[in-house]
Amino acid sequence: MIENKNRKMKFRAHETFFIRKGWLSKGMKYVQQTNGEVFISKTENPVDVLGLGTNMVKALRYWLQVVGLTEEDSKTRKQNLSEIGTIIFEKDRYLEEIGTLLLLQYKLATNSEKATSWWYFLNYFNQTEFNVNDFLLEISKWIKNENDDEEDVSKKIRSLTDDFNCIVNTYFSKTNITDKSPENNIDCPFVELGLIGTGSKTKPFRKKTPLIDNFITLALILDFSKKELGGKSEIQLNSLLQNKNSIGKVFNLDSISLIEILRKVEKIGELKIIRTAGLDVIQITNPEKTFLDCIKQYYEEFSSNLGEAK
Repeated sequence: MIENKNRKMKFRAHETFFIRKGWLSKGMKYVQQTNGEVFISKTENPVDVLGLGTNMVKALRYWLQVVGLTEEDSKTRKQNLSEIGTIIFEKDRYLEEIGTLLLLQYKLATNSEKATSWWYFLNYFNQTEFNVNDFLLEISKWIKNENDDEEDVSKKIRSLTDDFNCIVNTYFSKTNITDKSPENNIDCPFVELGLIGTGSKTKPFRKKTPLIDNFITLALILDFSKKELGGKSEIQLNSLLQNKNSIGKVFNLDSISLIEILRKVEKIGELKIIRTAGLDVIQITNPEKTFLDCIKQYYEEFSSNLGEAK
């Protein structure tokens, strides 16, 4: 793990391990069962409890926090489920719903301090097709600009390379890759989002756009407005497309895909799209709604649909 002395940045805190299917649900389970002490217990070795290697345990501890499922007390080092984690643990603990993955992706992509390379990749790195060298060149320039310290950047190249590989493995399936270790052949659940696909021979990877649920869209817009725009109920479309931590950046959206997503939310009466000659905006119909309200509404709708199916 490398931390930056000026701007708060963290690289390679994942110990080179991306999230494997089953990890997060297992982590939440044992955080609950051990009253938050699974990673610090003096009587039960977390390696034995979780059935993971030492570095994988460190990685899981990190990922639970980065995707917003747990919060860790800086003094006691105990972990507890966050508000979102509590809801997900109750409603979708095995992360089977795409809405759950979208929420966790949003938390990951907006965590500039603990997952700096992910934040940079989605918020600043604008190349649609890319390879590792493209990423290293651009993020190195950005870090140097933030720190004005070229030597500091050169020391980070290995960590940044490991971060790039971990980013790709987060969103790109390893199905066609053969590895001697069975654990390394398990995909990350975020692969289902389809944020990275194949590119060309010289640029092997390509950013892609996922499908987004109505109430998840609304939740992310409300959270973005609260944190970045002071809670405005009227938001410029360009802000949702171009601003850091916006739904456009987090999910690789272009103007066409953004409008398509917003129109679906407009149809259920949660916002209005107002397009004028000089300013295109959306108006939130129920600005009193919160991020958590929308998340709860998503799972209520999911539970209702599940009941009807039965």
